[in-house]
Amino acid sequence: MFEIIEVHKITATKETGVFLMDISLSINGEVMRGERFTTPDDPHGANPAIRQWMNQNPDAQVHPYIPPTIEQIREGMASLTARQFRLGLVSAGLTPAQVTATIEALPAGPDKETALIEWEYATTFKRTHPLIGSVGAALGLNDEQIDAMWAAAVNT
Repeated sequence: MFEIIEVHKITATKETGVFLMDISLSINGEVMRGERFTTPDDPHGANPAIRQWMNQNPDAQVHPYIPPTIEQIREGMASLTARQFRLGLVSAGLTPAQVTATIEALPAGPDKETALIEWEYATTFKRTHPLIGSVGAALGLNDEQIDAMWAAAVNT
């Protein structure tokens, strides 16, 4: 049995009628706080209790949907395995050797050594890692091209 203890925040989403709720619920006597999406017709879990509360509180403040920034979108992109990353390069018309050469062309010092270690030994790569943007730019790629390459590589 679900019981609404407190609604902390309601935020609209880009989909009409769907909300992100920051809510405290009692679930079989245990109080839990968390974020839950609620949709108009979902008959499962806590959704019926949440929708009933929303119907009983039509004047509750609903915060507007704010689209994520490009930085937030990139932060949310899936990490790539080293294999996916390298196959993504090849699919984009680049080679791992070009990445190595770009890093080798950096001035001698700790930044170059760190970049070489990251390139040679990382098992996963995050889109927001500084090395991705700097090497991409040195290879003539802009952020949108890197994003497209990244999205395509996720499925390789």
